[in-house]
Amino acid sequence: MRATVTKIGNSIGIILPEEAVARLKVTKGDNVFLTETAEGYSITPYDPELAEQMEAARRGMSRYRNALRELAK
Repeated sequence: MRATVTKIGNSIGIILPEEAVARLKVTKGDNVFLTETAEGYSITPYDPELAEQMEAARRGMSRYRNALRELAK
């Protein structure tokens, strides 16, 4: 797929084709994230940094399950 880089006010934006918007499941006003990869950049609607933080939280909740259960009483 090809996207067009264009000037939008004082900024530069990328116009995504309808097919890309549908596959990303994004709409006007949604945030997307650019992640640098070995091949260039990847555009995703998911925040990879938040995904890492959530995984760390899951590990912590699993490790301290009993203590968290007691605190919830």
